[in-house]
Formats: sequence, structure tokens, C-alpha cells
Amino acid sequence: MLDLKYIKTNLELVQNGMGKRRANIDFSSLLNNDDKRKALLLEIEALRHKRNVVSDDIAKIKKSGQDAGSLIEQMKEVSETIKRLDKERSTIEERIHGFLISVPNIPHEDVPMGKDDTENRLERTFGTPKKFDFTVKPHWEIGEDLGILDFVRAAKLTGARFPLYFGKGARLERALINFMLDTHTSQHGYTETLPPFIVNSATMTGTGQLPKFEEDLFKLEGSDYYLIPTSEVPMTNIYANEIIDESMLPCKFTAYTPCFRSEAGSYGRDTKGLIRQHQFNKVELVKLTTPETSFIELESLLANAEKILQLLELPYQVVTLCTGDLGFSATKTYDIEVWMPGQDDQGKYREISSCSNCLDFQARRAGIRFRRKGQKKPEYVHTLNGSGLAVGRTFAAILENYQQADGSVMIPDVLIPYMGGLKVIDHDA
Repeated sequence: MLDLKYIKTNLELVQNGMGKRRANIDFSSLLNNDDKRKALLLEIEALRHKRNVVSDDIAKIKKSGQDAGSLIEQMKEVSETIKRLDKERSTIEERIHGFLISVPNIPHEDVPMGKDDTENRLERTFGTPKKFDFTVKPHWEIGEDLGILDFVRAAKLTGARFPLYFGKGARLERALINFMLDTHTSQHGYTETLPPFIVNSATMTGTGQLPKFEEDLFKLEGSDYYLIPTSEVPMTNIYANEIIDESMLPCKFTAYTPCFRSEAGSYGRDTKGLIRQHQFNKVELVKLTTPETSFIELESLLANAEKILQLLELPYQVVTLCTGDLGFSATKTYDIEVWMPGQDDQGKYREISSCSNCLDFQARRAGIRFRRKGQKKPEYVHTLNGSGLAVGRTFAAILENYQQADGSVMIPDVLIPYMGGLKVIDHDA
């Protein structure tokens, strides 16, 4: 959430930022409501002052034995007026808050202008895609042929876009989760957490999923609870409405959780395989930092996510998202895209992680502040998040990049200890 004072002081800059996002937002109603709020506050304060002064007069009159009835009646009317005006003020403040939480973050000056993901900026590549001397298959065919993936029976159990893993496939998914968590905790200094998989609406609002993206969420009927779309949501909110000490920063959290997304608006896209599921596993990275270090920490978070693909020896590229592809809460985002040789006949890079700096946008919504040593006034932290990585997509990338001519799949060297020494996945009878 943007600061109202910042918007008023930098209105042209904010409007330009919204224009870069192609977000058509008229700030006149916000400014008008703020003017009304200020006028009401002045009127309420004047009436309260008058009531206080007259209350003292009433006390003196009563003490002298005189009748203060008329003044008491006047003050009753004043109190009713204050109550009415205070209700109007509260309504206007709700409108202001409702407006503010619907406004996206301002893109950082380094973010390229663009309409959609076709205009993202390529930053670098890692590794060289393997040349196969046989016809490569997409991961869903590989998995089904090996008997480690079954989308038909998963659909019977639940519906479309849910996976069912078997045998060595289930073990590979678990191995990836443990490998990612071990790497981020032992090599990158993150604290492992295991947060709730269900959160309330306040928590969803804190990270920006609500109110704007409710259709993308799974809500538990008859409750204030939602299934998490990512563990960014609970981990970012760990210190919601708290003031923490500067010495605690940066806070670095990682977690494995299942993630649940309705994928509203994506009908017909990626209907096969593990790329776009309603339920999927992910290892997430979250940081809370001081304002002056957040972009340094963004580069570090990105490097931490990249390291997983480097250790797995999977080719990938890093892109900076353009303004038209930037998420609601982010000021700058890097996407890591892994090479998938079995996609679209010729192969293509597919997103496997998004690493974002949200500045104080989420912290302001969630009330996450810190206090510097020797200072009384607290400040908002900056929040960052990134996938480290999406487990199902990593699973899919391994199947496609490590497939063999006989239909088997080699295990990346770094995962062999996590697979109990298994070096190849062949058909699970």
C-alpha cells in the first residue's frame, strides 16, 4: 500500500508509475475524500474543545448553586453532532483505505517499459541446452510412461489440474523439497519455517492477494479462512502489526508448503502436465530488510534461487519483468526461466521462480515496522520474496532435460544422496 502523504507530495510521479503499468487510476476522489476528512477532523476538534470549555463552565455554575440546565442541553446536542461527524469521518477513512489498498506498487526506475511478457528484458543465461539424438518428449508423457505420474486418476480423485505421483516420482518430489530446504538453510542462511497452510483475510490483505485477487484464491466456505497460494503470505506476515528491533534484520525465512490457486483467467493455458496446477509444492524464500539494503538483498535472493538450478545443472535464463508483466505488490521482479526441451516441439524457457522487491508496500498493509538503535520513531521494513524453487516445475524440468532414449530419466548428481543412491528412474512396475 502506498503512503497517502507520499501520493499527495509526489502525485505526478505516482500517476506516471500507474501509467507505466497501464493502470487507469483517477486519484481525484482520494484527494477529495482526504480534504473532507481533514475538514471533519477540524470541525470535530473544535466541537470537542467547545464541549470541554463549557463542561468546565457547567461545573462552576453548579458549584455556585445556579441552574446549568440550558448549557447541559446544548452540550448534549454538541455531543450528538460530534458522534454524527465522527461516523462520517470513519466512513470517509474507510473509503480512503479501500482506495489505497486497490492501488498497485510503483515500478522501480530500472523496470523496462512494456505491455506483457514478450517485452521482458533478458539479463543473462546459464548453461547450454542439451542436444538430443532422439525425439524428446514432454514431461507428462515421460512421467506417465514411467508410471510415476498419473493425471487421469488425479482427475478422478479431484478434477483437472491436480497431480498424482507414484513410487520414484513421489520420492523425487520429496528429494527436491529436502534438497532445496537444506541448501537454503545450510548454505544461504535462511531460517526454516513450517507455517499454516490456511490463513485469514487480514493476512491475505497484508501481502496484496486481497481484495483485488480474491477470484484466484480458494476460500473455505462459511469462514474467514483461505488456502495459501504461496508461503510468501504467512511468512511475510509473521511480524504483522509488530515493531521489531533493527538487529533482527534481515530476517530470512524459507518454507516448503503446498500452494493452492484457482488459476482464474488461465483457462486453456498449460492444460497438460505440471506447469499450471491448482495444487503444487513450492519452497519459498522471504526477506524482511532495512530500506537501504533491500535491492542488495534482492540480488542475493535471486542468486540463492539460481544456485538450485546451477547445482541441478539445468539451463536457465534470468529476465527483468517489464511494467506490463509486473505483479501488483512488486516494484521490481526478476523471473528465472528454466529450459524445457519437451515444450512446444522446439523447447522453450518456462518460469520457475519470481524474485521480487516490494519495498514497504506490503509492510505498510501488514503493519510490519522496525526501530533503529537510538531512535524512537519506527519505520516500515522492506519485504522481498522469491520461489526457491517451484518444486513441480523443477520435477518437470528434470524429466525433460535428463530423459534418455530408452525412456528412463537420469537423476542429477546432487540429488542421488536424497534418492537413496538411485541414479536412474526407469519404469515403476
